[in-house]
Amino acid sequence: MPKPGFKSITVSESVYNRFQDAYQKSQEDLSRKGVKSFSGYVSYMLEEQMLKDETFARHAPMIKKVSVESDCIILRDNVHNRIVEVSVHNNELYCQRCEQKDCVHVGFAFSMPDVYDMLSSRGITKPK
Repeated sequence: MPKPGFKSITVSESVYNRFQDAYQKSQEDLSRKGVKSFSGYVSYMLEEQMLKDETFARHAPMIKKVSVESDCIILRDNVHNRIVEVSVHNNELYCQRCEQKDCVHVGFAFSMPDVYDMLSSRGITKPK
């Protein structure tokens, strides 16, 4: 039984093991953030993901993914009623519409996991 004010959940063993491995690897950094236990880490990660999802939901009506190809991301910008292409240029994402590397379209593209997969397949590990 959990303590008063807490609830328990059940996850698969593989999910539990992934969280446990990540927690063990990040324990020192997490301690500086006030996360002192494994259950605190899982709660912290769940809350972080909920915040990301809420932010994404607020902005998602403005921009929508159309497709992710080997070297470009096609987005639908509902604010400007346009299709926007974000491409990989010099190992960075570049917005063809805004002619910038740091516009809202590039930021939206970086929020999509399949874009990280596409960048990783090209040997690009993080934004510059």
